[in-house]
Amino acid sequence: MIREFTVRTRVRTEFVDITRQVAGIVRESGLDEGVCRVFVPHTTAAVTINEKADPDVARDIAAALGRIVPEDQGFRHAEGNSDAHVKASLVGSGETILVSGGELLLGTWQAVFFCEFDGPRARRCVVRVSG
Repeated sequence: MIREFTVRTRVRTEFVDITRQVAGIVRESGLDEGVCRVFVPHTTAAVTINEKADPDVARDIAAALGRIVPEDQGFRHAEGNSDAHVKASLVGSGETILVSGGELLLGTWQAVFFCEFDGPRARRCVVRVSG
């Protein structure tokens, strides 16, 4: 089963918790045991799994990526968003999450985050659930 939903970002760099939407798709699928693949079909956005309990963790990750790949580095790409392309490549366009007992098998503190690096925008997130 494949489903899509839209993530609307408000600023250039933003980590959006999409765990609830992904878990809802898994429940809708009726799958008891299997895998859930979350994929972002964009070249300046990504998806990651990390801590949700403290929102400073996502902010720290975004800040660290900003220090590693600053926005103004004299990139050659004419659109002026090369840093976003590099950050998306570093983080990655997909995550695989195990499903057990009909639920995402995430750790206590873990959440699934959509990572925006070139917002604000309306973005697609694709979820595939399979047994």
